[in-house]
Amino acid sequence: MKAIAARRNHRFAPVVLLALALLVTGGLYAAFAPSASSAQTPSASDVEIGSRLFQANCATCHGPDAAGRAEAPSLIGVGAASVDFQVATGRMPMQMNSPQAPAKPPQFDDEQVRQLAAYVASLAPGPAIPTAEQVDPELGDAANGMVLFRTNCAMCHGAAGKGGALTEGKYAPTLEGVEPRHIYEAMTTGPQSMPVFNDANLNPEEKRDIIAFLAEQERGAAGGAELGSIGPVAEGLWAWVVGIGLLIACAVWIGAKSS
Repeated sequence: MKAIAARRNHRFAPVVLLALALLVTGGLYAAFAPSASSAQTPSASDVEIGSRLFQANCATCHGPDAAGRAEAPSLIGVGAASVDFQVATGRMPMQMNSPQAPAKPPQFDDEQVRQLAAYVASLAPGPAIPTAEQVDPELGDAANGMVLFRTNCAMCHGAAGKGGALTEGKYAPTLEGVEPRHIYEAMTTGPQSMPVFNDANLNPEEKRDIIAFLAEQERGAAGGAELGSIGPVAEGLWAWVVGIGLLIACAVWIGAKSS
């Protein structure tokens, strides 16, 4: 101990202490830091198989280099999240040219979707497939999600996410029964008529709050008639047709009795 105390004023002592502090900090971070992603890192084999799947099923429209053609956009830079959303929901490949690609049973299994996503992600950086923690509705704040949803989403998808009509034959699909992962991916990639909500618009926690709110809607109304869950318009129409109608009927009845 005396030897250590004698050397504590050595000119290299601060350097040694700093190196030890950095070593301990790095070790603790490596031991306790959460994993950045629950998904497996794509291997070279995944990218190669995904490339073959792409050439056989997607290159006709998107081009052999995925740079796009007149009938389909470029996929360079769209990221794995866009591929997972479009292919896992059956929207791609499309059955026919139409204003909007509808959801349908997927043509590829989960492994093939992952390989296609790995290939497209290898072309250029883009949004990644979210982790299980990012889309877990149990970790979100449904009350805050309701405010965010009605501010950013309800004008197209309806007050409770039941969907709605847009222009030129397009529509905002219902969000009922949609997997949380795909809801998150839609927000980050902006498919079809939907705008992109990047982290500057809605951060990951706020996206999860929206997912939590939609999960609450899946559980059903707390009480009373839902009236289609399409928001205050339906309630106002019901009040006008039934409530005002009854008042008019009462007024007519009273007038008839008095005469």
